[in-house]
Amino acid sequence: MAVEHDAIVVGAGMAGLACAADLVEAGLRVVLLEGSDGPGGRVRTDRRDGFLLDRGFQVFNTAYPQVKRRFDLRALRLHPFTPGVVAHTPSGPVRLVDPSRRREGARTLLPGRALSARDLAALSALTLRDAFLPARALKGRGDRSTREALRRAGLTPALVDHVLRPFLSGVFLEDRLETSARYFHLVWRSMARGTLCLPAEGIGAAAAQLAAALPEGTLWPGTPVAAVTDTGVLLADGRDLAARTVVVATDARTAAALLPGLAVPAQRTATTFYYAADDAPLTEPVLLLDSTMTVLNTCVLSAVVPGYAPPGTALVSASVLGTDTPERERTVRRRLGELYGSDPARWQLVATYPVTDALPAMPPPWPLTRTTRFAPARYVCGDHRATGSVQGALASGTRAAREVLADLTRTRLRRGGRDAGPGHSRAASRETLRRPLHGS
Repeated sequence: MAVEHDAIVVGAGMAGLACAADLVEAGLRVVLLEGSDGPGGRVRTDRRDGFLLDRGFQVFNTAYPQVKRRFDLRALRLHPFTPGVVAHTPSGPVRLVDPSRRREGARTLLPGRALSARDLAALSALTLRDAFLPARALKGRGDRSTREALRRAGLTPALVDHVLRPFLSGVFLEDRLETSARYFHLVWRSMARGTLCLPAEGIGAAAAQLAAALPEGTLWPGTPVAAVTDTGVLLADGRDLAARTVVVATDARTAAALLPGLAVPAQRTATTFYYAADDAPLTEPVLLLDSTMTVLNTCVLSAVVPGYAPPGTALVSASVLGTDTPERERTVRRRLGELYGSDPARWQLVATYPVTDALPAMPPPWPLTRTTRFAPARYVCGDHRATGSVQGALASGTRAAREVLADLTRTRLRRGGRDAGPGHSRAASRETLRRPLHGS
C-alpha cells in the first residue's frame, strides 16, 4: 500500500489539534481524523434555542503555558469570572476574593470575617509560594494527596472541608481530595497567576480557533476510525489510510480499544444541568460553592457572558459528581433555591450534560507527563497521559509531535535521508524538536 501521509492523528480534541498543528508546522503531510461532526472533543459548545451550552461546565485559564503559546486571546473575546468564590458553609456564606485584583476583596479577608488569622496566614503563604516558585520546583516535590498537602500547609479542617474541598472537587471531579498534590500546586499556581474566564462564543471557540489555523483539508470530521493497522488506520466505512506514523489522541477508553494493551487510568464523571430563568438570581459573575456537596458549583453563566442566553433570560449552570437521575435533578433544583435565595420552581431545565470519563483520576504519585510512544510508529496522547486539564491535553499533544519528529528524523538519518516525504522541512523539524513543552 502506498504511503499517503507522514502522520495520521486520530481524534480532534485539544491534544490532537496541538499535535497536528506542530506536525504540519514541521512540514509533514498530516491528516486529522475526527469521528464526530466537529473538533474539540469535550471542549465544545452547542447552540440551542438561543443558548450557548458548553458540554459540561468549563472555564478557560489564561495562565496555562500552552494557552499562552497557542491562542489569540483577544480574538476569543474573553469574559472573566470574579477572581474569587462565594462558599456556602454551615456558618453562612463566605466570600473569598483575591485582594490583589479586587480592592474591596481585602475587607472580606480581615481575620474573623471570612477566615481566622491562622487560616489567612496559611492560605496566603501557600498561594505566594505556589505563585512565585518556578514550576519545575513544584514538579520536583515529593507527591502526596492534596488533603495531606493542605494539612501540612497549616490550613484548618473547617477551611479545607467547607471551602477548599467544594472548590477543588469541581476542579478534580472527586470529593476526597485524593488527587496528586503536585498537580494541585500547579493548578493553584495557574489560578493565582491567570484569569478564569469564558470566550464570548462559548468554550468551543477555543478548539475552533485551533482547528481554523490548520491548512484546508487537514481536518476530516465525521470520519470515525475502526482500527489501527500495520500500515495506518482502517476507517469505519471500510477504507484503509496508510501513513508512516499514527497518533491516537482520543479519550482513554477509545485509545485502549485502538491500541490493545494500553493502560487506562480510572476516570471521573460529572453532570451539568442548565436552567433558564426569567430573572437572574445573581448578577455577579461569581462561582458559588456548596459545602454540603449537593452541587459541586453553580453560577449564572449569562452574568459572565451575556451571549450565553437570549435577551431577557438568564442561564444558570449547576454541576454534580457522577451521573444524573430525575430525583437528583429535583434535589439539585431545591439546593439551588437555597444557594441563590430564589425560587427555582419556574426555572426551565434547558439541558443535561452527563460527561462520562470527563477527567482521569490522578492519585499520587501521578506522573505529570509521560512518553507518548506506544509501539514503533504508534503514539498516544491526551490528558490521560499528562494531567486532566486543557494544559495537560495540549502539552501531551505537543510531546507526541516532538516524539514523532524525533523518531522520523532518526529513521531518515539511518536511511541516508531517503525517507523524507514531499514537503518535509528538516530545518522546521529541528525547530519543532527544540521547542519546550512548557510543563504539564
